[in-house]
Parts: sequence; structure tokens; C-alpha cells
Amino acid sequence: MRTRVGVLGLGSDWEHRHAPALRALADRFEVRAVCDPVGHLAREAAREFGAVVVDGYHSLCSREDVDAVLLFSPGWFGPLPLLAACAAGKAAYCGSDLCFQLEEASIIRRRVEASGIVFMAELHRRHAPSTLRLKELIATGLGSPQLLFCHHRMQTNGLPGGARGFTPQDRFKRELLDLVDWCCYIMGRRPTWVSGVVHRRQANQGQEDYEMLSLDFSDRERPGTGPVAQISSGRYIPERWQEAASYRPMAELQVSCESGIAFVDLPSTVVWFDEAGRHLETLDSERPVGERQLSEFHRAVTNQACTKSDLDDVYTALLIVHEAARGFREGRRIELS
Repeated sequence: MRTRVGVLGLGSDWEHRHAPALRALADRFEVRAVCDPVGHLAREAAREFGAVVVDGYHSLCSREDVDAVLLFSPGWFGPLPLLAACAAGKAAYCGSDLCFQLEEASIIRRRVEASGIVFMAELHRRHAPSTLRLKELIATGLGSPQLLFCHHRMQTNGLPGGARGFTPQDRFKRELLDLVDWCCYIMGRRPTWVSGVVHRRQANQGQEDYEMLSLDFSDRERPGTGPVAQISSGRYIPERWQEAASYRPMAELQVSCESGIAFVDLPSTVVWFDEAGRHLETLDSERPVGERQLSEFHRAVTNQACTKSDLDDVYTALLIVHEAARGFREGRRIELS
């Protein structure tokens, strides 16, 4: 059974990720409508998939021939398309940046729960082949993670998506949210405490150019005795310094476990060390992340008993980032509820 979908916002990833995924899954999805503020892009996408162009998100969500909404660039509209999908009872797939405020995420979560729709967020780091392989290694040989080091470095200008409704600061926060969700997924639980450090450079209009979070996964009665994740995101290298940006890149994730240590580079490389020595695994033959997640979304939509929602995980990551910033302002560690 094919799911009839409406595409809302094409986004910077449309040509190289979302459109190829929909073409590969033509037996599962039928694109019926396309909406994007840039008219010629909407017309080209609609022509390719044999769909119609609609003028707004309300019109798209209320169409009787649309079963689900694919939000590939919600930056122009904020949370409004998700609220419209809830009101229309349409499943929603968010395949782009979730740059919402904590209060907005709380409202959306309540609306999704009340409507009972299927909601899926494209949390690409947790679904990458290298991440899934790391989870297998943790379960079968490496043992429980004890220390996680997760670092991401961005350039100060030219961030993708800025021209389509996102500011560089939005993208900076979105990357940090993704990193927090990634570490919580690998740990398999939520942290108990968080502390944060923020650096602002006046030459960068006083905006954050580096932020670091320390997540403590200890029992509440014994802080400092359990696993710890150190997460940092920086955008302190100017775009014109291409050589500096690519100099000595660190592994995107380092995990020290009970019986070994692993290094992960997205999307498909895992290197780990144990008593047997060094191991390298490259998973290039795996299906692209966007394609696999859209397949999972199709299964959730066509399974009438399923009410899948990633909003709890998204809200948790937003809350952690928010509380880390509050802890920095107040100069203390924050206990998470």
C-alpha cells in the first residue's frame, strides 16, 4: 500500500537526500502535493513526481488525497505546519531542522499526543550505520559505555540552510541538539545532571562560537560515579580558512567502554580496540539514512495500531541544552527532572 504524501518545504537537502529517497521508495510513497515558498522549485519538484503545487501549509494538510506530510524545510513556518498536521489528523515526518524553542516543543508534544498522529523526526546521527553498528558492539563485546567524547566543528559563515529560513545561530543550536540526542541514544538512557560552558566572541556579534556540555548519567544518590558524556560544538573557524577547517579532524565520537574503546565517523566508519587489537569496519553498502527512516515512517503510517512519536526524545534534548545554558548563567550544575 502506497502512502499519499504532501511535501512541505524542499530544503537544502532535497536534491541529494530527500528526492532520491522518494524515488527509491516509489513503491511505498506517492507524492500528491508540493508546497514551497520558492515557486519555481515547487513547480520543478511537482513536475518530477506528477504532483500539484499548493499555496500554503493549511491547504496541503487539509487535502483529502494526502495521508501524511513530509516537512523537509520548516524554517519558514516554525511549528505551525506541525500544528496544522495535528489538527488535520495527518502523520508528520520532519526531515529537516527542528529549530523550535522549548515552549514551542512543549506545545507541539501536547498536540501530537492529543491527536494520536504518527510523528517521526529525522535524527540522522542516531540512525547512521556506524551508530547502529556501535550499539551492536556495545551489546556483544565492548560492554557498557563509561566515557563519551563528542565534538563537532562548524564554519562561522556559509552554514547550509541559512538562506532558507535559518540563521547560523539556529543551525548551531540544532547541531548541539543532535549531538545531545546522539549521546543519550548511545547511552540508552537520559542524564541526571548537566553543566555547560559558553563562549561568545565579540567579533562574531556577541553570538556563541563555542558551547560545551557535560552530561552525568550517574544515579541521583551518587553523582560522579556513573558514565559521563562530554559534548562540544564550535563555529570559530571562518569560512575562508578552508585548510584550517580540515586540519587534523577528530573522530566525531569516541566511546570508552568496559572492555574496549571505539571511534565513530559518520555515516559509516567504526574503528574499535579491544584485547584482540585494532578493528576497522566500513559500512558503505548500507542504505542511506534518509531512505531507511522514510521506510520506517511508511511502516508506522500503514500500521493502524502504531502511534510512533520521536517528540519525547526531541523535547528531552532541547531541555538538556536549555538547562545547560541556565547552569552556565547561574554558575552551577543542574539536576534534570
